[in-house]
Amino acid sequence: MALGKYSRVDGRKSSNYCSTVTIVVFVALCLVGVWMMTSSSVVPDQNLDLSSQGKKNDLSTQVTEGKESYNGGNESNNKAGDDGNPTDEGKSKQFEDTLGDLPEDATKGDALVSQEENHSNPQQTESTSEVKQEEKSTEQKEDAGESESETQSEKATDDSDDKKEDGPNKVDDKDSEAGEKNENKSVGEEIKEGSDEKKSVENSVELNDKKDQEVGQGSDEKADGEKKDQSSSAVFSSGTQSDLLNETTTQNGAFLTQASESKNEKEMQKSSGSDKENSYIWKLCNSTAGPDYIPCLDNLEAIRNLRSTKHYEHRERHCPDNPPTCLVPLPEGYQRSVEWPTSREKIWYHNVPHTKLAEIKGHQNWVKVSGEYLTFPGGGTQFKHGALHYIDFIQQSFPEIAWGKQTRVILDVGCGVASFGGYLFERDVLAMSLAPKDEHEAQVQFALERGIPAISAVMGTKRLPFPSRVFDVVHCARCRVPWHIEGGKLLLELNRVLRPGGLFVWSATPVYQKLPEDVEIWEAMQKLTNAMCWELVSKTKDRVNGVGVAVYRKPTSNECYEQRSKDVPPICQGSDDPNAAWNVPLQACMHKAPVATSERGSQWPEPWPARLSKSPYWLLSSQVGVYGKPAPEDFTADYEHWKHVVTNSYLNGMGINWSTVRNVMDMRAIYGGFAAALRDLNVWVMNVVSVDAPDTLPIIYERGLFGIYHDWCESFSTYPRSYDLVHADHLFSKIKTKCGLPAIVAEVDRILRPGGKLIVRDKEETITELESMLKSMQYEINMTYSKDKEGLLYCQKTMWRPKDVETLIYAIA
Repeated sequence: MALGKYSRVDGRKSSNYCSTVTIVVFVALCLVGVWMMTSSSVVPDQNLDLSSQGKKNDLSTQVTEGKESYNGGNESNNKAGDDGNPTDEGKSKQFEDTLGDLPEDATKGDALVSQEENHSNPQQTESTSEVKQEEKSTEQKEDAGESESETQSEKATDDSDDKKEDGPNKVDDKDSEAGEKNENKSVGEEIKEGSDEKKSVENSVELNDKKDQEVGQGSDEKADGEKKDQSSSAVFSSGTQSDLLNETTTQNGAFLTQASESKNEKEMQKSSGSDKENSYIWKLCNSTAGPDYIPCLDNLEAIRNLRSTKHYEHRERHCPDNPPTCLVPLPEGYQRSVEWPTSREKIWYHNVPHTKLAEIKGHQNWVKVSGEYLTFPGGGTQFKHGALHYIDFIQQSFPEIAWGKQTRVILDVGCGVASFGGYLFERDVLAMSLAPKDEHEAQVQFALERGIPAISAVMGTKRLPFPSRVFDVVHCARCRVPWHIEGGKLLLELNRVLRPGGLFVWSATPVYQKLPEDVEIWEAMQKLTNAMCWELVSKTKDRVNGVGVAVYRKPTSNECYEQRSKDVPPICQGSDDPNAAWNVPLQACMHKAPVATSERGSQWPEPWPARLSKSPYWLLSSQVGVYGKPAPEDFTADYEHWKHVVTNSYLNGMGINWSTVRNVMDMRAIYGGFAAALRDLNVWVMNVVSVDAPDTLPIIYERGLFGIYHDWCESFSTYPRSYDLVHADHLFSKIKTKCGLPAIVAEVDRILRPGGKLIVRDKEETITELESMLKSMQYEINMTYSKDKEGLLYCQKTMWRPKDVETLIYAIA
C-alpha cells in the first residue's frame, strides 16, 4: 500500500537526524520489504478499505478550500494515471478521486528525494535504487491488469451505493484501487508490524490545524509526534504533494471561472475566423403573403387595427415591433431571372406567378401570359402603342423637357408595370417608379423582375421618402391619385419634391375628355395649380394613342406667391424643414423657392452627364464633408476612390459576371460615388441613405442619380428577390448594435435574388461574423480579404431555404 512507501521515504529522510542504530534498523526494514515484494502474500480486502478510508479522511480536510476551483479550472491533474498519461476515467474524476492517487503521484517524486539522498547518504542510495526500480515496474504491471478487471466488475453494482455510504471516503478510481492492492500485496507484513510508523505517515499529510487530532495514542505518542514533524517536512519537500497543494490554492486567483473561459473562447474563435455556421438557426417565414412577403407592408395585425383607410393608410408602412429573422420562401418553380435587356420584354412566369393583371390590363398591352413566360409589349393605359412613342410625343409637345440632358431624374407615380421608366433608359433618363401594393397584383414586382427601378409606396398621409427639390420631372399617367381634393395636399407633396423649374406631366382623362366628371376635375385642377403658381406650359393630344398630356412648370422664384390675393394654399412656416421626409405627416402648404445663389435649388443642375462628376455648386469649401475634408474636395475624393475600387477590384479582380447584374443597391451610398463609378455598365443603382446618417441624398440627386431614405432596422419597401447585387460599405458594423445582425442579414437575403451577389466592406471582426452567418445560410463565399483590421467579403446567394417554419402571427390573415 502507498502508506508503506511513505514509511520508507520518511525513514530515509529522518535518518539525517537519527543515530546510526536507527539507520541500520531502517535498512533491515527495507530488505524485508524487498523480500515481501517478491512473495505472493495478499492483504485482506478489509485492510485495503480501512487504509483507503483512513487516507481519504486524512486528506479531505487538507483540500477543502481549493477543491471547487481545482475541479473547475484545471482538469489536467485529474486525468493522469500512474504512467502520467491521460485515462478515460480520469476525464470525469472529481478532485477527491484524484486524492486517492496522491500516494502514487507522490511516489513519482521519489526520484527527487533520491537525488537529495544521494548527496547525504550515497551508500543507502546504492542499496535501494534497484529495489525501487523493481517495485515500480511490478506495480505498473499489476495496476494495468487488476484495475481494469476490478473496476469493470464492481462499477455497475457499487457506484450508487458508494455515493450513499462512502460519501467523501469513496474511492472509485481504478488506478488508485489497483495501486493500493498491489502495494498491500508486497508490504502486508510491514503494515502490520509498523503500525506506529504508518500512523505517523498518515498524520504527516494533515494540515497544521489537524496535527493534534490524529496523533497516535499510547506509549508511542511522543515519538510519533516527533516523527510527524520530521516526516511532514519530508513529504512537502518531495515536490509532488507540495506542488499539488500550491496549484490548488493558487487556482482561485490564477484560473478563470468556466463562464469566463467560455466567453474568452468564443471571442477567440470569433477573432480567429473559426466557422460558426452551425450556431445560427434559420427558419422559413410563414405568412399570408408567402413568397411575396414585405414585413412593413404585410403587417395585417396593424392594418386590422387602423381607425380609417380613407387615405390609403392600409397601403402605408406598418413595421412589426421586432423585425423578422426568418427567411422568405421561394415561389415554386423559381428560376434565375432573365437577363437585361431581354427581361424588359419577358420574364419567367413562375418567378412572379400572378395572372390577374394580365386578365385586367392585357388589352392595354401591360402584360400577357405566353407559355412559361409573362410578356410585356411595352404598352400602358395611356400608351397602348408603346412607351417609346409616348415618350417621344411628350418631347414633341414640350421640347424643353430635353430627355437625357435637361431632364435626367424623374418620379413616375402610379407606374403600373413601369414600362414608361423601362423605356426611358433609351433616352438616358432614370425614373423612380412607385406604386402601392394593391389590387393591381404585384405590379412593382413585375417592374423589378424586368430590371426596372421601382418601390412599393403610396401617396397617403405621409411624405414620400425623398428630399425636397430633387426631381426634374414628375409623371402621372392615369395614376388614380385625386390631386385636387383636401386642399391639394397630395399635389403639394409633389410640389415639395419637384425641383424649382421642374415639370409635372399629367396624362389623364380630365385632360382630353369632356365627360362631366372629367370636366369637373379639370376645372378643380386648374384652380389648384394656379393657386400654387404652376404654369400650364403645354396641353396636347396624341392622335395615335387617343390621349392628351398636360405639362405644368413649378416657379423658380417667390414673386407669384407674394402676389396672390389669397394665401391658399398657405406658405409653410419657416420652422418647417422641407427635407424632413421620414414618417413625417403631409401638410397642405408650400415651401418658398430658394433665391440665394448658394442655396440648393436656386439653379438648374449641369446637363447630363456633366452633372455626374461635377461637385454641386451649393457645396461650399467652408462646409466639412463626411470624410473630414472641405465638402467639394470630399466629394471629388469619394468619386476618385470608388472609380479606383470599381475599376481595379469589382470589374476585374473579383470574377463578377456583370452581364448577370442589372438591379443594384448601395445600402450606404454617402455621395453616390459607387453608383457613379458604375455609369458605363448596363445597371441602375438604388442609393440608400440611412435616416441616422449625414443627409447626403440631395447630392446624389444633383449628380443625376437617385435614391431613398431608409432605416435599416426596418424592412425595405420592395418585394423579395428584387436585386442582383447588394453593396454595403461599413454599414453593418455601424448598426448591428442598434438592430442586431440576424435581422439585417435576413432582410438582405429577402431582397437579394438567388444567384445574387453581396459585397461587404467593413471592419474585420464584422466581416468574420458575417461570413459565419452567411455560411449558415449556404451562401457561396467567393472572396474574403482583410488588412489593417479592415475586410472585404464577396459572396453569392443560393437556392437554399431552411425546412423549419416560423409562423408570423401578425402577418396571417
